[in-house]
Amino acid sequence: MHTDTERCVRAVRSKDARFDGVFFTAVRTTRIYCRPSCPVVPPKPENMEFHPTAASCQRAGFRACKRCRPDTSPGSPHWNARADAVARAMRLIQDGVVDREGVPGLAARLGYSTRQIERQLLAEVGAGPLALARAQRAQTARLLIETTPMPMAEIAFAAGFASIRTFNDTVREVFALTPGELRARAAGPRGAAPVSPAPPPGAITLRLPFRAPLNPSNLFGHLAATAVPGVEEWRDGSYRRTLSLPYGHGIVVLTPRPDHVLCRLSLTDPRDLTHAISRCRRLLDLDADPVAVDEQLRTDPLLAPLVDAAPGRRVPRTVDAAEFAVRAVLGQQVSTAAARTHAARLVTAHGVPVEDPEGGLTHLFPTMDALAGLDPEALALPRSRRTTLLTLVGALADGSLALGPESDWTEARARLLALPGFGPWTTEVIAMRALGDPDAFLPGDLGVRRAAQGLGLPATPAALTARAAHWRPWRAYAVQYLWATETHPINHLPA
Repeated sequence: MHTDTERCVRAVRSKDARFDGVFFTAVRTTRIYCRPSCPVVPPKPENMEFHPTAASCQRAGFRACKRCRPDTSPGSPHWNARADAVARAMRLIQDGVVDREGVPGLAARLGYSTRQIERQLLAEVGAGPLALARAQRAQTARLLIETTPMPMAEIAFAAGFASIRTFNDTVREVFALTPGELRARAAGPRGAAPVSPAPPPGAITLRLPFRAPLNPSNLFGHLAATAVPGVEEWRDGSYRRTLSLPYGHGIVVLTPRPDHVLCRLSLTDPRDLTHAISRCRRLLDLDADPVAVDEQLRTDPLLAPLVDAAPGRRVPRTVDAAEFAVRAVLGQQVSTAAARTHAARLVTAHGVPVEDPEGGLTHLFPTMDALAGLDPEALALPRSRRTTLLTLVGALADGSLALGPESDWTEARARLLALPGFGPWTTEVIAMRALGDPDAFLPGDLGVRRAAQGLGLPATPAALTARAAHWRPWRAYAVQYLWATETHPINHLPA
């Protein structure tokens, strides 16, 4: 959108928050870049230029606005709606891959050369992978500076910087303030501590922004209703779960609020912060553009009343694609309660124990390597499903099947369908919730078929798929609205 100057100017003049993160406004006279909804008086159009990313603005020599804090905008919805090389690269960079594995590691995951990746990113988002990773490190550093009492040296390495000098120079260049000045500014005139009220020792509390509206009922209701005991729970109005992370593990507490999701992270290694935030945003689908989704679905007169009644539904996703694939197999042709029971047995037998002083979380979900040695006779499953599960785990463990931010959705579907016991339902639910494809569709799902019949939509999978062509590319969101017609617990926040 950043190339459509007239449309961008209209968004800036109207201070339209829907476009925050979609593009950034750089002001040539002040050398400052802002989000479209910045509350200051808009500059003259001839003094504006528009960029697709904060990294592109920084690369062009602009610094972040101190008023609207554009680096804290929700992520662009474009990267979640596409599966081309650039979109997959952006998702991996958000996951911290460049910090951990460098540009060669990013290119290897995508199957391209480093030169090809750099060229494609520069052409489309105005910055290469190193610049994008640098902008993300600066954002993480600012978050830690303003919300924790961590020493600056620890913050530098937790944010991914190689040295304290690089950390200081980057923060000063991006925000026009030193790290110490950022902390003093966040503390306020009375010098109050920047930490949120009474967090547990070692916890990091932050706000996860999103584009309004957001309907928490199906999002948190689904996560709570399908929670695996020991790994997930709903407690005191919050969804809690354990996280397996590159440098250690953690526990996250996510609480819905009217204008943000409150996130509290307890990490064994602060270097995992960027990765953990990325996974939480993906889990809750917080970078979606609900206005664009709902506008498209409203064009169908049978769906329009559902959208108008509760707009802003998100697709509940996952923090670990491999974990969800295993859970999808365990949930084949059984109830939600039975699927939770099967998963809980795997967790108890093969998961890594963790301590949770605040609640009932006891384990990390087992890794694929841990599940690769499963004894088939120990599984309380039909023989055919044992074969399906063990084949899936083996493919994930040896790397012949890769599920994650770098996955090509078409290729992943083909590989899944080639496994024994994988049909359209299992493949599409993995595409929808594990891979994040917004157009994944479940025409054979029992809940979808019942909802379709009640609304007067075609009930057979083939006919419903044909009708659903009008909902593309947002059929996964249409599924959420169809599921919401029933009284299943996934549609409601627990009491």
